[in-house]
Amino acid sequence: QVQLVESGGGLVQAGDSLRLSCAVSGGTFSRYSMGWFRQAPGKEREFVSGIAWIGSITVYADSVKGRFTISRDNAKNTLYLQMNSLKPDDTAVYYCAAKSRGISYDPSDYGYWGQGTQVTVSS
Repeated sequence: QVQLVESGGGLVQAGDSLRLSCAVSGGTFSRYSMGWFRQAPGKEREFVSGIAWIGSITVYADSVKGRFTISRDNAKNTLYLQMNSLKPDDTAVYYCAAKSRGISYDPSDYGYWGQGTQVTVSS
């Protein structure tokens, strides 16, 4: 059973930074492509960033490009999301997710999900 546990969320001010982590257990982490998604109240879950299982391919939503950086440490079975220059619009619950094969922007393609971590950015 693959388990994903996010951490690192919190309440910050606009312009601040946060680093989210996602610890993965119960599977072969290096074989999964990973994604970060977020969901704000009243909105659908949206793609934020993804990283391929080989680690050299990363993609970002236009809204976070240049501010967020996704990375993975296969030795630690951990996924990261470094978030800089945070804005109030970034406020949401952030989820990590895992899938086999390549990156997808569609949350329904991911078979494993964490419980989410809240990020709140005040103006």
